[in-house]
Amino acid sequence: MKVQSTSKLSLASGALTALLVGCTGPAGPQPTPGPSGGPSTGGAIASLMKARNLSELDVTAALKTYMPTGQQDEYYLFASGGHGGNLIVIGVPSMRILKYIGVFTVEPWQGYGYGDKSSQEVIDGGRRDGRAITWGDMHHPAFSETAGDYDGQYIFVNDKANPRIAVVNLKDFTTEQIIGTELIESEHGGAFVTPNTEYVIETSQYPAPLGGVYADLKEYNDKYRGAMIFWRFDRTKGRIIEAESFAMELPPYMQDLADAGKLTSDGWAFCNSINTERATGGILEGQPPLESGSSQNDMDYMHIINWKQAAEVAKGPKAKKITGMTVIPLEVAIEEGLLHFVGEPKSPHGLDLTPDGEDIVVGGKLDTHATVYNFKKMKALIDAKKYAGKDPYGVPILPYEESIRGQVEIGLGPLHTGFDDKGFAYTSVFIETKVAKWNVKELKLVEKISTHYNVGHLVVAEGDTVSPDGRYLVAMNKWALDRFAPVGPLLPQNFQLIDLSGEHTGGKMQLLYDMPLPLGEPHNAQMIKADKLKPWDVYKPTGMDPVTKEKSPFAVEGGKERVERQGDTVHVYMSAIRSHFSPDIVRVKEGDKVKIHLTSLEQAHDATHGFTISSYNIQVSLEPGEHSDIEFVADKPGVFPMYCTEFCSALHLEMAGYFLVEPRKKS
Repeated sequence: MKVQSTSKLSLASGALTALLVGCTGPAGPQPTPGPSGGPSTGGAIASLMKARNLSELDVTAALKTYMPTGQQDEYYLFASGGHGGNLIVIGVPSMRILKYIGVFTVEPWQGYGYGDKSSQEVIDGGRRDGRAITWGDMHHPAFSETAGDYDGQYIFVNDKANPRIAVVNLKDFTTEQIIGTELIESEHGGAFVTPNTEYVIETSQYPAPLGGVYADLKEYNDKYRGAMIFWRFDRTKGRIIEAESFAMELPPYMQDLADAGKLTSDGWAFCNSINTERATGGILEGQPPLESGSSQNDMDYMHIINWKQAAEVAKGPKAKKITGMTVIPLEVAIEEGLLHFVGEPKSPHGLDLTPDGEDIVVGGKLDTHATVYNFKKMKALIDAKKYAGKDPYGVPILPYEESIRGQVEIGLGPLHTGFDDKGFAYTSVFIETKVAKWNVKELKLVEKISTHYNVGHLVVAEGDTVSPDGRYLVAMNKWALDRFAPVGPLLPQNFQLIDLSGEHTGGKMQLLYDMPLPLGEPHNAQMIKADKLKPWDVYKPTGMDPVTKEKSPFAVEGGKERVERQGDTVHVYMSAIRSHFSPDIVRVKEGDKVKIHLTSLEQAHDATHGFTISSYNIQVSLEPGEHSDIEFVADKPGVFPMYCTEFCSALHLEMAGYFLVEPRKKS
């Protein structure tokens, strides 16, 4: 594996031996035994390096990511699945894919949306206008937080194309809720959480008339709007509570990425916007394309929102209802002092708060600087009502020069920023295709490292919390080009793991690993310390519904399996245990409604079963102790094998039976 292009280095036995005997930490590689049982760091390794044209840095990188069998990663990386609409769970530093989590789209291995009633109801929660949505454009995962730090309980994800938010429980890595609103038509500023996960923030992107009504583009300035939605999260229920959620109407700029304040800035939320020009495109109508029409002004607007005060206003008479959502009208937000603007460099994209919550770093796609805004300065200007003017809708604009602490020039195309525990920031530089390291206090560029190619988002270990870890960074690159074996015109994305520690590299960042991502277009990720997650091995009590996290009222006990007919509905109370289903023969009649209540009686770790009925598009995964309810109409007569789809024992093939559908008698 050639992970980094470097000049050939001599085999410095001291440095390499240090790595081989475990200087990479407790989770690092162990010594390679030689013929006599001692470490072998000499001729064999040198010969292998020569044969594969590897430098010492190449070998160092490989050792830093190598995970011997049985050892586990130090971090989990949860990456958006892009067009796949699912989450990708990756171990760090090994960069091994551990799991896909079905979220907005069906996932057959988990039986998510393939007959299981509970998961289908979750998916159906994301229907829009009564229409099933069979894909998602997932962008931004966000862990639940307590006091601004990851707590390892939940992760939230968004769907940009069909504005929705999903809740995933990290006890079993299962999607428990999908919720959306027809207030907005697209979003990008989601999902982001307030410091104690009181709210999950979702911000619209492309303006449209609120509530899904029609208005011609000629009425854009008057009838098109954006909105920031605050979804109320009830941690005790593990659910977003729609009735306690609210939105704030915003002017028709293209709102972008958002974040919530913390510590010093707690109680406030921020988001970027582009297109203060309010361009709409219209190439065939004699208008400039949107890309150029929206890039004329020198400045766009950061939105500064007092969400704690807004939550109180939303409870009062000044709020209104649109498609069932409580909305604070724009004029009320201005009147109550909930919304302020400050200018941002041209076409901003990334918006990230420093760990202390005092500074906000903004990257302008068409700028060469990272601009650092100071919350205390902006708050003082708001309190003093010192404004540089108002936008066309009356939103007060803070003076730019008095709102910033300064800028750092890092290169063309800065986007997103993460932070470590040593006072450094790391910003992706898209056009230069590099990651820039800079000193937050001194606003001084320290170092750059190349990525391959055109890095978009990046993530630093716990780098958006009040207590970042540093250590590792993953650059999420938009193109791979020459990185991997060719697979046709559609290339994988490239996640690149970078070591921030400076160990064995004289303090410099080191590229460790290229990881092809062959699924959707992953956008962003979050990285959490592995020991913060406490996932279950089995479901207890036996018969638990994984969505409700309660024992199902239809749970089946061993010895109480049965088939009951109630009119034209047949209830099948079935158990699964190695290596049989009981009952293993089910007889119904054509046209019957069939409800199979299926419980795994297993309690051994990794004793997973699957269940399918041929030709009926049913596939259920049954982890130990899990209960599933399957509902369908037996509309096709015939004899259909049913069997376990997950290898479970030496007699796995024998874990089968028959589902017989007797033809309807012709009159």
